[in-house]
Amino acid sequence: MTLSFDGPILVPVATPEDGERTAAALAPYLADSSRAIVVNVIEKAGGAPDKAGVEQREEYAEEIFDRARGPLEATDATVETAILYGTDVVERIFAEAEDREVDAVVFAARKGNRLAELLTGDVARRLVKEASVPVVALPLESAQQES
Repeated sequence: MTLSFDGPILVPVATPEDGERTAAALAPYLADSSRAIVVNVIEKAGGAPDKAGVEQREEYAEEIFDRARGPLEATDATVETAILYGTDVVERIFAEAEDREVDAVVFAARKGNRLAELLTGDVARRLVKEASVPVVALPLESAQQES
């Protein structure tokens, strides 16, 4: 089975390494008609003090986007980036996906132990379980080979 994205997709990334690895895994599946919208969600504390200043976190998001652009530059796809803000990362991703009417949310799962998944809420698991649009998890092997 050949997978190809020929329309708009939302690509959430969390760290510079995640952005680069996800973009490398995604690149082979993009067509010239693809529109990859790479997003980073800045999680707001909802009334409590934030862990880091917004400006610092926006600079970090730009670093993430710079790393993600590298592997995608070799494709003919249109690449956009967006910083999103919300108190729940997964809810914010799906709200953006619906607002932009994307075909799918596409991500590369990161390795983590079960304890870390329980403590962080495991965004990848929630993306699949709470999906309001199609969700595609890129093969982990592809993501590791490309990075």
